[in-house]
Amino acid sequence: MKPYRICSNCVMDTTDSAITFDDKGVCDHCRTFFGTILPNWHSDERGARELGAMAERIRAAGKGREFDCIIGMSGGIDSSYLTVLAKERMGLRPLVFHVDAGWNSQEAVNNIERIVDKLGLDLYTEVIDWPEMRDLQLAFFKSGVPHIDTPQDMAFFATMYKFAQEHDVRHILTGANYSTECIRNPLEWMWYQSDSIQVRDIHRRFGTRPLERFPLTTIFQHKVWLPYVKGIQVLRPLNFVPYVKADAVKVLVERFGWQPYPQKHFESRFTRFYEGYWLPRKFGYDTRRVQFSSLIVTGQMTRAEALERLEKPALDDAFVKQEFEYVATKLGIGVAELQGYLDAPNKTYRDYRSQESLYAIGAHVMRLLGLERGGKR
Repeated sequence: MKPYRICSNCVMDTTDSAITFDDKGVCDHCRTFFGTILPNWHSDERGARELGAMAERIRAAGKGREFDCIIGMSGGIDSSYLTVLAKERMGLRPLVFHVDAGWNSQEAVNNIERIVDKLGLDLYTEVIDWPEMRDLQLAFFKSGVPHIDTPQDMAFFATMYKFAQEHDVRHILTGANYSTECIRNPLEWMWYQSDSIQVRDIHRRFGTRPLERFPLTTIFQHKVWLPYVKGIQVLRPLNFVPYVKADAVKVLVERFGWQPYPQKHFESRFTRFYEGYWLPRKFGYDTRRVQFSSLIVTGQMTRAEALERLEKPALDDAFVKQEFEYVATKLGIGVAELQGYLDAPNKTYRDYRSQESLYAIGAHVMRLLGLERGGKR
């Protein structure tokens, strides 16, 4: 085992077992950002021109249609701010697309309604079959892997892609961005959510009912079939504007009465429990290191502030006890059973069938072509 070490520039550390450091103690995550992402990331006048051209293409493709694109909205800061940007700056007619996987927080529901209502947009909500969702999530708990949020992520993306194909929508807008997400979660923390082979294998071993209505997608579908066969593009407009988290929160709060979350991704009660407690408690993986490091390298947070915040757990003990009971009850099991999964031996994505070799080849090709930038994800 490597001796403990932390980056001298950000707060990524050896809980990422694949991390490397240069002779100045700077990690590979930072080196990737400064060497690959930053030189190719334009949020100035050049970005404004590219955003304008993007908006023109989307409007042209949607001419004569009820809406010209869809925006996947969770109620979190990125997708909320994106929705405002798309309507007010890009002049688009987006359909706001939300997937209800059974774990929405009340804050998320309120935030979505406020943004949609005040912007005069239409909202489409797809509700995932709960018995199948529950069964798949329980299978992931039983598997012992870290990435137990995969069923929720899979449901979000697969449903949105399916809707786009069925309604011949040519553009999907997402809140993914470099400003707050340029440092990526290590693969050992969060394996690819599009690996349907692994999803099926884990469900085959630990599930109790067939997945007849649960939406599944594949890496081939969203990297090859959608863009090159169906002509559906997934776009990230936030990369073309000066997107600063604190400024975005201020706009959303003051103009829309938007309710902030204590941490990124906490709009889902399951993700809040998973990232705020399960991952750090069971595996020692604290996703705040990834989130804070992104803000550090983009100048939105100091390293000292990040280190101070990391000294305290994301969720306090009283809240964890409450959420532990809520998650167990929601999944239809007892607290003792959920505790048993927490105490069981840890596994990794390598303990189950996967498309690891395909992802490795695809990532290499995408980077050679300049279509993908970033670290391990």
